[in-house]
Amino acid sequence: MANRYALRIDEPNSWTVFDIFTGQPAEFEKKMMVSIKTRRAEKIVGELNIQDAKRREKAGRQS
Repeated sequence: MANRYALRIDEPNSWTVFDIFTGQPAEFEKKMMVSIKTRRAEKIVGELNIQDAKRREKAGRQS
């Protein structure tokens, strides 16, 4: 299963977490994930991909 979220560099040590399907910045905890530090961005992209995989798995079981 492909990951839905990825990182895009804004400038050194500043990243945007974005949705690869829409190209838009991701929202996490009601905030847009733009211009964030590297480690936080890596943590958030991982968490969002885990949440998305669980959501898709659940949706597949309900079909």
